[in-house]
Amino acid sequence: MRLDNLHPAEGARTSKKRLGRGIGSGLGKTSGKGHKGQWARSGGGVRPGFEGGQMPLTRRVPKRGFNNHFRKVYAIVNLDVLSGFEAGTVVDFDLLCDAGLIKEVKNAVGLKVLGEGEINVAITVKAAKFSASAKEAIEKAGGTAEIE
Repeated sequence: MRLDNLHPAEGARTSKKRLGRGIGSGLGKTSGKGHKGQWARSGGGVRPGFEGGQMPLTRRVPKRGFNNHFRKVYAIVNLDVLSGFEAGTVVDFDLLCDAGLIKEVKNAVGLKVLGEGEINVAITVKAAKFSASAKEAIEKAGGTAEIE
């Protein structure tokens, strides 16, 4: 492969429609708009979702659900992820993000540690919340669970 013979894939690029350029082009005279009517006019057509005056679908279908704007979202981590750290390590949100072990959650208020898996190293975990089983497991392993 060389730079001088690169070209786009077949059918990837289509030439633009040249409207009103004679009958042979297939887009002459009315330029593909047919004869008269709303769609042939300048600025013609209707807004998206308009159904000719019929009650639109967005208004016919009932509203459902509720989005709580005041909810607290936590970045979640399980014990089995924490067991990979060496004893005596202070594990917090920033360390886990840097290690790539948790995804940064949009609008997260902190870290929540859940009790899935086992932990057998004595580490200090700093988080916003702990499940009861996670806190118990960390302390049983000789570590501490600190709420920040």
